[in-house]
Amino acid sequence: MAMAVAFAPNVAAAPDGVPPAVVPLAQGPRQTDHLAAARYLDAHPDSVPLGVNNFDCRPTAAHPRPVVLVHGTDSSAYSDWAAIGPQLVDAGMCVFALNYGGAPGADTYGTEDMRVSFAQLSAFVDDVLARTGATKVDLVGFSQGATVSRFYVNKLGGAAKVDRWVGVASPTYGGVMYGLMPLGQAVPGLLTVYEKVTSVAAVQQGQGQPIMVELNAGGDTVPGVRYTTIGSRVDEMIQPFDSIALRGPGATNLVLQDLCPVDMTGHFHMVYDPFVAQLVRKTLDPDNAPAPVCVPVALGTGIPEVIIAGNS
Repeated sequence: MAMAVAFAPNVAAAPDGVPPAVVPLAQGPRQTDHLAAARYLDAHPDSVPLGVNNFDCRPTAAHPRPVVLVHGTDSSAYSDWAAIGPQLVDAGMCVFALNYGGAPGADTYGTEDMRVSFAQLSAFVDDVLARTGATKVDLVGFSQGATVSRFYVNKLGGAAKVDRWVGVASPTYGGVMYGLMPLGQAVPGLLTVYEKVTSVAAVQQGQGQPIMVELNAGGDTVPGVRYTTIGSRVDEMIQPFDSIALRGPGATNLVLQDLCPVDMTGHFHMVYDPFVAQLVRKTLDPDNAPAPVCVPVALGTGIPEVIIAGNS
């Protein structure tokens, strides 16, 4: 049964000139991979993972901070968090998620100029704090969501409102995208072609791109926030894989295969990998969450589902 959700606006307030983020409210079922989530979302475009965006939820002494989930590129709150979101809700946390960075009329998100997305996330965090009465949130970002959320924390004053930041498959130093990014930077006009083929946000995340340089200028971390990255040695999008790691005070860098050598999950499947889901929960609630259980996962798991979902 879908959980009842109190009234909340389906857009989040944003600064003047910034289009509002979309706040989905229709409760959707748990999913085990991106393709199943995409197929459900096609028929239910306002979906949010089960239990997420319940604005009646109030933090408890055991879980005093709401958790805000920030999806990746060309995705949505439901597509990326239909497995992890409900698990965090089951653990007693208040969990919220937005659809940021969408073009007008788009049915997918995380594609537009990330500077707009930074402002949309900032406004959403303020809304969550106001509605729940909490003083701080924990942020969990996947892929581009890790960059958007860390920029908010490090550069837009978010550190005062955030206790824990968790980046899953975080493009901390940007991606080379199989060598395409250095080529695009070397050939005049080629990055514009990349933007048309992929998206503005995808290109902005490339290694050496201005937003990535700005984000890491002055240090990867800022005081007062506990940072954790969760990365994979076989990440398909971020090479070398150790460019996921943060270099700075307050940072913990977890490598999936160091903790579970038989789990060969790469970039796309990270948010549907059971071990990663348990690791996120353990990071957010280290005193109470059980230790993650390691099970084998084959190399390439989740990639066919992402390809089919993206072309269906």
